[in-house]
Amino acid sequence: MSRGELFDPLFGAAAVGAALSDRAWITALLDVEAALARAEAELGVIESGHAAAIDAAAKELADSTDPAELGRAAVAGGNPVIPLVGQLRAACAAAGVPASAVHKGATSQDISDTALMLLARRAGVLVVTDLQAAADAAATLARVHRDTSMAARTLGQQALPTTFGALAATWCAGLDRAAGGLTAVLAELPVQFGGAAGTLAALHPSGLAVAAELAAELGLADQGIPWHAERTRIGELAAALGVAAGAIAKTTTDIIALAATEVGEVSEDSPGGSSAMPHKRNAIAAIAARAAARRVPGLVADALGSMDHELQRAAGAWHAEWETITDLLRVTGGAAHRLAQSLTGLHVHPEAMARNLAASKGLLLAERVTGALSAHTDAAREIVTAAATKENPEIATDPAITEYLGADRLRELLDATEYLGHARELVDRMLTDRGGVDRLEARTVPPAAGDPGPTATEASS
Repeated sequence: MSRGELFDPLFGAAAVGAALSDRAWITALLDVEAALARAEAELGVIESGHAAAIDAAAKELADSTDPAELGRAAVAGGNPVIPLVGQLRAACAAAGVPASAVHKGATSQDISDTALMLLARRAGVLVVTDLQAAADAAATLARVHRDTSMAARTLGQQALPTTFGALAATWCAGLDRAAGGLTAVLAELPVQFGGAAGTLAALHPSGLAVAAELAAELGLADQGIPWHAERTRIGELAAALGVAAGAIAKTTTDIIALAATEVGEVSEDSPGGSSAMPHKRNAIAAIAARAAARRVPGLVADALGSMDHELQRAAGAWHAEWETITDLLRVTGGAAHRLAQSLTGLHVHPEAMARNLAASKGLLLAERVTGALSAHTDAAREIVTAAATKENPEIATDPAITEYLGADRLRELLDATEYLGHARELVDRMLTDRGGVDRLEARTVPPAAGDPGPTATEASS
């Protein structure tokens, strides 16, 4: 999946992609520079008038800077902050701001890492919103189909009866847990401010105070100490996105399997067609979500594999994170969005579930029959196994079984709706647990200071 107008809508990444675009990167970098100036003015490190001029120039450059030109200018220094600071200083000079007041005490990694945290927060809110929407849709399916019997399948084969509600409850629980984990990580994303080598020497004795004020300005967590070469925050973010993608992929895999022609137990509200086969009704939203989610593990591995930053500033490992984390947010967000679309419009077909339950002619109740038969003979398992493995198995009429249980008792035992275990209770427990904890709306990470965040329309589009 590549960036841009062609593939982002298909893979659900239109909104999250806009929040991670080249323009969004430039804006975030300049937001950090402006916030740094305000923080330093608040502490008397630079003049307040200079901070106001830096803020105004940063806003103008955010709109006027050409990403392609900035990219070409970044080649010499190895990152886009260097030429961007040059442009900012030039713009501020016209307002009488000395070059020393711009980017004061900061290093390129301070600005870049903090901008990445801002982008992660802004895009992460969209990801969590869609995870929440998907979980809510799964919860609704679980509640509505609490009693809808279907065949549970293990290792690709029918196993025992369950309910569709119990399956949907499993989806919901995983998505809720993933959303909660990502929310917690996003809430702890910190500012980065350490200066040239992580000691804030250029701002001593005000460096620590500036770092704290910068965090407050941007609505990010306090850093504790600079983390230039200590990348557990990046690893935690990548891992949380990986877990979210895994929860998405599990759900989409189930939907696609259940939507197969021979199964036909679910279908999407707006199935996709085929350019060659008019009859096709593909579960395309789930397919697109699964496709996006499948890219995530490799990106997570890239992020975790780049945590070995040497000494005080890494040569290459740091640079490898920029696009990796951006792409991780993009593809996970796209997967979450498409899954929410799939689940919100998912049609459940109880008649197909009943048909498939009956297809085994009672074989999936073999466990129940064995249990009842064991009260009459120690050879119960052997008898049922022999009946189940005949060329044309028919447990309900097998004489070796009816000899002990009788036809009427066997019919009772082979009623799939009466061998659901705790399936209904599991749905109830999931729904109760969701109501007994703070809802995800309350746990969603707020946008950073000065950032209005996505509108309700943007978050659900």
